[in-house]
Amino acid sequence: QVQLVESGGGLVQPGGSLRLSCATSGFDLDYSAIGWFRQAPGKEREGISVISFRSGSIYYSDSVKGRFTISRDNAKNTVYLQMNRLKSEDTAVYYCAAEIGFSTHRDYTPAPNDFGWWGQGTQVTVSS
Repeated sequence: QVQLVESGGGLVQPGGSLRLSCATSGFDLDYSAIGWFRQAPGKEREGISVISFRSGSIYYSDSVKGRFTISRDNAKNTVYLQMNRLKSEDTAVYYCAAEIGFSTHRDYTPAPNDFGWWGQGTQVTVSS
């Protein structure tokens, strides 16, 4: 059974850091893509980072490029999103998503409909 469990959200001051975790089970990460999305109140769900383990391609949205880093712990089947220099506009519910057998390319722009499996979300609040 495919499962994605996010953790690591919380309240942080502007300029601070958080690391989100997405623990995966029930499928082979090596043949999948993992995306991090976020949704702020009243806004559409936004794809901010995607890693495709088949192609090696990594995507970051302009809004997080240079501040966020996606990575993987092979031993734990966990994908991380390291978030640095957080801003108030980063406040949102963050979701990880998976699509098995999905391979992205350099020009790929993530869309929620591309991913069939979702975690429950974790709240990130950036506020002083």
